[in-house]
Amino acid sequence: MLNSYLAKKQIPTSFDCGDFFIKKNLSFSNYSVSFEEKFKTPIKMKKVILVFAMLIAGTLANAQVDVITKHSGEVVKGKVIRVEEYTIVYKYDGEDAENSIGKYAIEKIVYGKSGRVEEVTEKIVVSSEADWEKVVILEDKAYIAGLKKGEEVRGKTGLINFQTGNTGDKKAEKKLKMAAAAIGCPFILLTSDKTTVGANSNAIGGSQAIKKGIGYKY
Repeated sequence: MLNSYLAKKQIPTSFDCGDFFIKKNLSFSNYSVSFEEKFKTPIKMKKVILVFAMLIAGTLANAQVDVITKHSGEVVKGKVIRVEEYTIVYKYDGEDAENSIGKYAIEKIVYGKSGRVEEVTEKIVVSSEADWEKVVILEDKAYIAGLKKGEEVRGKTGLINFQTGNTGDKKAEKKLKMAAAAIGCPFILLTSDKTTVGANSNAIGGSQAIKKGIGYKY
């Protein structure tokens, strides 16, 4: 009876049972509907929406990450926990362990949540011994975190001198900084600082200041 009805209405029918879909074209007053397209379109739209949602989620996640830029050009991504006087404590993205980096190594911090940019320290450029006054002497290992270790340096006054202890100390410090500047190190981690007096230095009773350290650079 159905076939007789379709024949009277002159409605062509076509069935294709391949793959997953059943194709059936029906023509009603020059209007054609493909059942394959009818079912495929919602699936395609769902895929597009899913991909779009994943992209948005990824963008929002990245926007929450703080970006620490070092003077060396290295970039550290994570979450800044606290900013202390000479160091910054942070966590790597996706980790729970806290890490510390010295402020001298950091150029700036871009906070992901607000987009605020915090300038931390200016880069110290030391190109020759003449730049010795720019060299910074540090006494805590925490301050050199994030810097690269260089060579050992030392500065001392002459074995015989009649200067006051304070003057001798300054001369030794100057020589120490000059030694670091000569190898391109803007920082020195002080490892030894002593002054010998009397019999420990020379028979005349003069004093000798001796300073030792390790040079560090970006």
